[in-house]
Amino acid sequence: MDKSPDAFRTISEVAEELSLPQHVLRFWETRFSQIKPMKRAGGRRYYRPDDFVLLQGIRHLLYDQGYTIKGVQKLLKQNGNRYVIAIGAGDTAAAEAILAAKEAEEDETMVMQGARVAAPTPQVEAPETNHILGKAKAPSSLRFLQRKKDDDAVTDPTVSAGSNKALGEEDRALLQEALYDLLECKRLLDQTR
Repeated sequence: MDKSPDAFRTISEVAEELSLPQHVLRFWETRFSQIKPMKRAGGRRYYRPDDFVLLQGIRHLLYDQGYTIKGVQKLLKQNGNRYVIAIGAGDTAAAEAILAAKEAEEDETMVMQGARVAAPTPQVEAPETNHILGKAKAPSSLRFLQRKKDDDAVTDPTVSAGSNKALGEEDRALLQEALYDLLECKRLLDQTR
């Protein structure tokens, strides 16, 4: 007997529907804070319908699209649960609409804060998403480089760390993110060899 889409599911039901072992679902709970099944006395888990569709999206990204756990965590942080759910359901129109709304919101926030709006970021094909969404928006790590270029404040890498041109905390975080992006690209390239 199939359950209603609005029904709560036990861990065994979710594991069976997603073709995953139960321990994988428990592990994902430790890695994705967005997954919060309700727990009853004795620790029995009950997954809400929203938890279930989010798990479907995560499973799709990890197993079908080849994302890493860190990559899915980043997608969830940057674009939210609805985006991952839309990707998992194969609803590219909804995923694109979510990204467009997020971008419009960011642009509006920049204008409201009095910041000048930078030139559009170049389109970069993300290897793990290009067959779903076509061309993807450049990662925020590349936006750091564009912002530095726009502000005419590109730091010379030969300048010593003790000089006045030291990087700010936000810039360090963006450069660290760029490094992670490059390492992920290298990993994907190594897989194709």
